[in-house]
Amino acid sequence: MPNPSRRARKPLPPLKPRRAPNLVLRRRLLMSGLSLAFVVLTSGVFYRQVIQTEFLQREGEARYLRDAVIPARRGMITDRNGEPLAVSTPVETVWAEPRKLIDHLDKIPAIAQALGMDAAFLRDRIESNRDKGFLYVKRRVTFEEARAVREAIARHKITGLDFESEYRRFYPGAEVFAHVIGFTNIEDRGQEGIELAYDRVLKAEPGLQRVIRDGRKRTVQQVEQVSPPHPGRDLALTLDRRLQYLAYRELKAAVTEHKAKGGSLVVLDAATGEVLAMVNQPSFNPNSDRSGGSERRRNRTVTDVMEPGSTLKPFVVAAALEKQVISPASRFSTAPYSIGRNVVRDVHNYGTLDVTGIITKSSNVGSVKIAQKMSYGDLWSLYDRLGFGHPTGVGFPGESRGLLRHHSTWRPFEHATHSFGYGLSVTPLQLAQAYLVLASDGVKRPVTLFKRDPLMQAAAAPEAVRILSQDTTRRLRAMMETVVSEQGTAKQAIIAGYRAAGKTGTAKKSAGKAGYSSNRYQSVFAGFVPARQPRFVMVVMIDEPGAGAYYGGVVAAPIFQKVMEGALRLFNVPPDDPEPSMMLAQHLQGTAP
Repeated sequence: MPNPSRRARKPLPPLKPRRAPNLVLRRRLLMSGLSLAFVVLTSGVFYRQVIQTEFLQREGEARYLRDAVIPARRGMITDRNGEPLAVSTPVETVWAEPRKLIDHLDKIPAIAQALGMDAAFLRDRIESNRDKGFLYVKRRVTFEEARAVREAIARHKITGLDFESEYRRFYPGAEVFAHVIGFTNIEDRGQEGIELAYDRVLKAEPGLQRVIRDGRKRTVQQVEQVSPPHPGRDLALTLDRRLQYLAYRELKAAVTEHKAKGGSLVVLDAATGEVLAMVNQPSFNPNSDRSGGSERRRNRTVTDVMEPGSTLKPFVVAAALEKQVISPASRFSTAPYSIGRNVVRDVHNYGTLDVTGIITKSSNVGSVKIAQKMSYGDLWSLYDRLGFGHPTGVGFPGESRGLLRHHSTWRPFEHATHSFGYGLSVTPLQLAQAYLVLASDGVKRPVTLFKRDPLMQAAAAPEAVRILSQDTTRRLRAMMETVVSEQGTAKQAIIAGYRAAGKTGTAKKSAGKAGYSSNRYQSVFAGFVPARQPRFVMVVMIDEPGAGAYYGGVVAAPIFQKVMEGALRLFNVPPDDPEPSMMLAQHLQGTAP
């Protein structure tokens, strides 16, 4: 029998390995972390999808939805017949995103060459604004420049450079209309002339639209219009483009011929007071060359003053006729005439002249003796009512009011000098307005540059007022016809087929405390045509002619003849009576119908 001690022993179960405590801990932490991350992620998704939905949509839109400006056209300026004098044309502006373009500095020379700019200057601008998202590179570029920039962008694969649309002001009349129209700056705001005076009427209000842009800032879709653009209002001037060109050509030729410092010319419609032409020399081109300062840019017709000289003598006669202290038949000796320590004399000894002869020969002595038959206040009152010393109200920026001192400050010799155009100063436009009274049978009308009032809220223009009687002005016009004759001082102003009337003026320029210059003059002619029923009034002034001749009848009168001859043809004004000499004699005798 088997030995119990040798009974087979049961094998012991294998021992299970004991887990390390740190491994268990790691697993628990991992599970906890995953659970927490799941909770956080789920919470974040819920928060963003449910709670922050509107906020995130706004933020997303802000990254591709933009407000873009809709350019608007500035108002157009035209002449009386609708011919454009100032227009706005669409152009492109090049802009950059410096923070992107900074990575393409090696391409700057190509961009600068396309735009005609200095490469070093453009590089400095980009580097100094490297953190900005917008920078104008060049505004209102030409078509050729825009094409060259696009080619450079495509060829060199440049990013951070783009275009936007703007309007550029263009002046078809260039230097011919420059002083009246003026010009605008880079922001399309008026700087001179009508552009400045009526900027609030002409300026446009840009609109606003919401657009979608891609990552390169390119517009890919227009979403909605926020506000519509409002173009500026158009203005129609009284100027006639054809007459303006003619006047400018003749004035420029005369200034060149006589080697003058400058000149001014203005033509008015005798029936309405509308300015038909207004030109100056020297001039400038508002489309390109705006240099030269005020010497070239100012409108001398309304800003510069002159002593009118003998062109005032008809008004002295008119005042005396109105006061009935003289008659057309009154006669005066024109020998040298002493007033205190001063002596008044004429260029030639004309002997004894009647009133018409004083006008015809432009006698200083005769004019002084007529003035002395009136009080200081009588002469001053007429000058004041004619508008001397007051702005014309034409609405032009920088208009001068001239100078007319009150008669209470006059001394005897100043009373005398005021009778032949010294001691006071006027603008060419003021003198033209005064001659408009003579052409309008004694009625003073406001001068204007507009066919209608462009500002609906502006006060109505002042009514026409009577300054002189009809009989006086008609007699005076007949006397002034003799000036534009073979016997007068302005025979070079004669217009074939028409009876013209006017008055020459030659005034020495002031030399300050030294008195008057002996070799610096202003040559003036003022007149109207046809004489019996005037259609046009003109004043022309040549400043400091330097080629020898300086008398108004020699320097200024020929310009009057050429411009008026063209004006009569352009406006189809029929010729005067075929026998002007007979009608002139009847007017001088007071028997004309």
